[in-house]
Amino acid sequence: MRSKLQQIGLITLGVCLGVMISLNFSAVAQRDVLGPLPVEELRAFTEVFGRIKSDYVESVEDKKLITEAITGMLAGLDPHSAYLDQDAFRELQVGTQGEFGGLGIEVGMEDGFVKVVSPIDDSPAARAGVKSGDLIVKLDDTSVKGMTLNDAVKRMRGKPNTQIMLTIVRKGDPKPIIVTLTRAIIKIQSVKSKLLEPGYAYFRVTQFQEHTGETLATAIQNLYKQNQGAMRGIVLDLRNDPGGLLNGAVAVSAAFLPQNTLVVYTDGRTEDAKMRLTASPENYLRGRVRDDYMSRLPAEVKNVPMVVLVNGGSASASEIVAGALQDHKRAVIMGTQTFGKGSVQTILPLGNSTAIKLTTARYYTPNGRSIQAKGIVPDIILDDGSSSRDPGLKLRESDLDKHLSNDRSKDEKAAAPSAPVANAFNFTPSPRPKDVDEKDTKVEPGEVVAKSDYELSQAIAFLKSRGVATRASAR
Repeated sequence: MRSKLQQIGLITLGVCLGVMISLNFSAVAQRDVLGPLPVEELRAFTEVFGRIKSDYVESVEDKKLITEAITGMLAGLDPHSAYLDQDAFRELQVGTQGEFGGLGIEVGMEDGFVKVVSPIDDSPAARAGVKSGDLIVKLDDTSVKGMTLNDAVKRMRGKPNTQIMLTIVRKGDPKPIIVTLTRAIIKIQSVKSKLLEPGYAYFRVTQFQEHTGETLATAIQNLYKQNQGAMRGIVLDLRNDPGGLLNGAVAVSAAFLPQNTLVVYTDGRTEDAKMRLTASPENYLRGRVRDDYMSRLPAEVKNVPMVVLVNGGSASASEIVAGALQDHKRAVIMGTQTFGKGSVQTILPLGNSTAIKLTTARYYTPNGRSIQAKGIVPDIILDDGSSSRDPGLKLRESDLDKHLSNDRSKDEKAAAPSAPVANAFNFTPSPRPKDVDEKDTKVEPGEVVAKSDYELSQAIAFLKSRGVATRASAR
């Protein structure tokens, strides 16, 4: 028995050493040589592997054990690194193209449970009332405790018109909330636009996908034609935008910034992780696309007074855009502090239709601010209505277990005040109405904005007040 156990251990150790050595050789390119292999730790790993193979109550396939070991190794790094099996890798590729079957929620992991970062507009989850900060504890009759995030996402995604029951724990509610959702094809319309009134344009980016920049450029051109005159103000709405592709963030920024302006830079351990991305075609056009759609935009779009709306659900790519426009003083950021996901995940295919999603760098705004675990603090802070609710409902990157630290700030937990405060623009937001019907605050199917949108109304009021100030100073 012991001989057999040792044999299994030696074989596994040989496999692990082979993998480690191959990784070591590939990793040393353009980088300092790694230290010696941790032989004692690898021996412990192989001993555990052998014990499971010989003594576990049921037979377990080698593939499953190795896969689970890889999964655990990545999950132990930070909330965003993960192993992608064939299904998860395929879904990731499909998701970035803007269409997949599922429930329509951006999720993360917290204390072994699935936590909702943001529901996607006009999705089954959003229509059922799933909210940011909700804790999903069961999928159908299966507890998510012990599941990996990939496994949970795989269970929630599926064929359209099939159902799944979510058991949700929400702070402030004494009992779990049980909702049954019907999966649907989630077609994310990444850009929505509307001429709110003559001279005032509204653009909402729901997620950054392959064609977001091109779609935004078309929307800008269409609203300028519809307006038939000079634009007085632009509102870019990034609320509850969970992020997406980096080139999409650069493209959206490039629509409003002068060409070659720095949008974001990244820093990591490898040379590939050190990037400076500017508002230039080579940084936002993908693949073989050579048609610079941004070159056809009206020149004045880069100078029109502008407000960017953000909140705690604005993450990653949306924080890059907000940070760039804020640093270059191109737009006034309005709302509440953003989520704070300032890390770069690189998808590394493994050759067997699987991949790893590995955190390889941190994002920095043009002025050198780290977004990680802190987010973007708005120039004008609006009352988000949380004063009468549990402030613990605000989920941010800094609340996630094993999150990366902010290497530029020790004050990760600094939260923007929820009530209006003095700002450099001499603008006092109106109090949030208390008697608004909740259904009027939701965007109806087929509509672009809700009947009653407090943040949007304040953005328009601010833009109009700037116009009055400009005209007064010109007299």
